[in-house]
Amino acid sequence: MALERVRAEVLESGTLLRLVLDRPAGNILTSGLMEQLGRELAAHESDKALRMVVLQGAGGHFSYGASVEEHRKPSAPGMLRGLSRLVRAIARYPVPVAALVEGRCLGGGFELVLACHLLFVTADAQLGCPEIKLGVFPPVLAALGPSRLGGALSDRLVLTGETINGAEARACALATGLLDGRDPFAQLLDWYRKGLSRMSAAALRTAVLAVRKGAEPLLGARLDELEALYVQRVLESHDGNEGIEAFIARRAPVWRDA
Repeated sequence: MALERVRAEVLESGTLLRLVLDRPAGNILTSGLMEQLGRELAAHESDKALRMVVLQGAGGHFSYGASVEEHRKPSAPGMLRGLSRLVRAIARYPVPVAALVEGRCLGGGFELVLACHLLFVTADAQLGCPEIKLGVFPPVLAALGPSRLGGALSDRLVLTGETINGAEARACALATGLLDGRDPFAQLLDWYRKGLSRMSAAALRTAVLAVRKGAEPLLGARLDELEALYVQRVLESHDGNEGIEAFIARRAPVWRDA
């Protein structure tokens, strides 16, 4: 089992929290790693001076996505609940959460990014959800995608499993900033120092609450409905289970269209 941890750093006189996913290789989102991230977020949500949280992946990639092994039928419902719980914690966080994305940002990793308030990417980053290629679908993308990406792009990503690069994410206004790849965190830190660091932390908390009010239906009943659809339809289908097993076995899936 790979060593997994979330590295937490409190920076800028307590106004910035940096959380780094560190699970070689690819920062796979196991239930354990997601629980660690949730605990770190909860530990700092009442910090009065906090103005921004940065989520980042170690090793040049944000995350390859949620654990494929945990997509198997016995563990999938718990994995889905854990991912949804973390997505809600990020989306409802009292101060802005910014994702810094380099390399691959796939599946559950991309779904975490969709819940963030801000996104900074390198041009060669790859963002998307390949779940359809495994015979399943991404519930969080289906719930949040239309509001965060626009309906047409969201439908395309869910139905094709395609990815977009960092430049495309900036062009469609998903990304706040495009970084050049040379010490991207330093560039993000410069952006922070020129902007949010000078804001009132109290004002930021009120503004975050205001801008996310409209997302509550998506984070509540809509996400619950899509989790139930996954459990009732995907986990009970041949192809949903076959795609996962084929991926783990590194073979081509044999679809029955059922």
